[in-house]
Amino acid sequence: MTKEFKGRPVAPGEVTAEAVVTKQGFNTLASMQMMFIQSKTKCVDQSNPDIYKKTLQDKALCLPQTIGSTTGGMFLYSAVMSAKAPACLLFSKEIDSLAAAGAVLADVWSENAKMPTVDQLGDEFLEYVQDGDRITVKPDGTVIVER
Repeated sequence: MTKEFKGRPVAPGEVTAEAVVTKQGFNTLASMQMMFIQSKTKCVDQSNPDIYKKTLQDKALCLPQTIGSTTGGMFLYSAVMSAKAPACLLFSKEIDSLAAAGAVLADVWSENAKMPTVDQLGDEFLEYVQDGDRITVKPDGTVIVER
């Protein structure tokens, strides 16, 4: 079964990855603070049971929004540049300026390291997508979910 959603490309790109889904706000620092000492980036934020201890690296991270500190954008940028980031970020709601800054900086400052980011996919997207779904992101903000 395949379903298509259309959002706004914040950092355009094309990628296919396995979905990891949280219906809670994603605290970038709390979730990814151990990424530099882990072999694969896993969520260490115990207050987010949807994704706690799940691998985030190279996954399609599906979330409503980010929450937390002002370091979030720089942490996302650092994760991308260190090859420790999710394959893409897919927001059901509008992205906040700090998370957008991290995605855009990685897109602009690196030729090889990318993290396509799409927001405004809608509540239906987050209700539909499940862990393990195959996600394809297109540069125009189209997101295809396959089960």
